Amino acid sequence: MKIAALLFIFICVFGGFILSGGKMEPVLKALPFEIMIIGGAAVGAFLIANSMHTVKATLKGLNCMIKPEAHNKESYLELLSVLFMLFKLARSKGWLALESHIEEPEASDLFSQFPGFQHNHHAVHFLCDYLRIISLGNENPHEIEALMDEEIETLEHEFMHPSHAMQTMADGIPALGIVAAVLGVIKTMGSITEPPEVLGKMIGGALVGTFLGVFLAYGFVGPLAGALATKGESQILYYRAIKVAMLAFLNGAAPQVAVEFARKFLPHHVQPTFLELEEKLNELPSPG
Repeated sequence: MKIAALLFIFICVFGGFILSGGKMEPVLKALPFEIMIIGGAAVGAFLIANSMHTVKATLKGLNCMIKPEAHNKESYLELLSVLFMLFKLARSKGWLALESHIEEPEASDLFSQFPGFQHNHHAVHFLCDYLRIISLGNENPHEIEALMDEEIETLEHEFMHPSHAMQTMADGIPALGIVAAVLGVIKTMGSITEPPEVLGKMIGGALVGTFLGVFLAYGFVGPLAGALATKGESQILYYRAIKVAMLAFLNGAAPQVAVEFARKFLPHHVQPTFLELEEKLNELPSPG
């Protein structure tokens, strides 16, 4: 969908220009050099302003053009199922029964039933760390909630930073377009003795820099920053769902009620229905 939208932007902008009688020749002639100036300066500034961790996270997050959200309904069904299994085991056999699963989650037969969750190493460690704290004797929901809020706030900053970095780059690209245009004007002024038809093409080429800076900022890089923000928000939502279910269970809710709290917390487009969740939970084996 997002790739199609990007193509739609290019078709509308350049198609409208051509249909209105515009000639692509001066644009195409100047385009490689303007892209080199604007794009090179933008990428260089991005690398200067951000840590290598942010750069890698931003590059990894570019798959938001294909996968806009980190988790879908099936992902949440799996998450709610694994939470139900853990809570049911803790309720029937005590918190210490979870020790073998939370100490080595990659070798846990419980977690292995949910490969999507098990391969999400950050979420697995997030959940296991809190289960470990609780199993050590701290079952105070208020203290657990406060600690979870602090960690989720830190995670939110981490997950949202790539979008902020990309938006900062988008904000600077129009100015870099002006830089490219000014360089084109300087070049044109060095050929001021040329006839009008030559100067006209040179001025047109210089203006491509201004056009390209504004077009890239508002037609591509800015929307890409928004897509990265949407994906970051969807990543945070996953951790908040874990928090809601765990706090409900610590406050005395039955395992199925605790995961129902988390289900109701989810937005509708990724929220399983009550019957879908109930059917999924009924299919689960007894935790051992």
